[in-house]
Amino acid sequence: MKLPVPAGLSCLLLLVTTGALPAADVTFTVRDARGGPVADAVVSLHPLGPAPAPAVPGEAVIAQEDKEYDPYVTPVLVGTKVRFPNRDSIQHHIYSVSRPKRFEKPLYGGGAEESVVFDQPGVVVLGCNIHDWMIAYVVVLPTPHFAKTDATGRARLAGPGAGRYRLEIWHPRLAKTETRELELSAAGHAPVAVELNLRPDRRIRRAPENRTGGY
Repeated sequence: MKLPVPAGLSCLLLLVTTGALPAADVTFTVRDARGGPVADAVVSLHPLGPAPAPAVPGEAVIAQEDKEYDPYVTPVLVGTKVRFPNRDSIQHHIYSVSRPKRFEKPLYGGGAEESVVFDQPGVVVLGCNIHDWMIAYVVVLPTPHFAKTDATGRARLAGPGAGRYRLEIWHPRLAKTETRELELSAAGHAPVAVELNLRPDRRIRRAPENRTGGY
């Protein structure tokens, strides 16, 4: 006689037989050559096996506030719409000449907003034609498995799934993207520690606040 299988147990059996057990979260710690924490590093996992189902891009916001871009680094999925609200009381003129997305949004004032859809992978550098020191980066990724390190140099990726991946680490002060292979299992993975050799910070320093006018 065939005994009935309880509903909860049948769901567990389905997960085991289909290989759909989720992987645990993966944590990363990124430090520089002196052991200091590295903020704004983008870590991403790119599947080396069968391509997963396409992810649905969302929206992101990069504000112009206090004559700066906020945030400085924004990782997004390909196809993401990024909104650029001007929260200053002056005008800004944002642009990019980066190959993945060349665009220009001429002068628009406080309270106004522009937007751009980033539809090609790569790194897009943002500038402002009025304020030379304003710079930001949009890191456009073909994978939904990415995160950005915080001020402590840590980042966490929510369970990307068991399998083999190419780990990529990007930072504005890296000469080139760091890569390595990583294999994840449903049982989890030990925290990943990364050391980066960063170049000096060559950003233009902010102009003194001694000008008047609408810019």
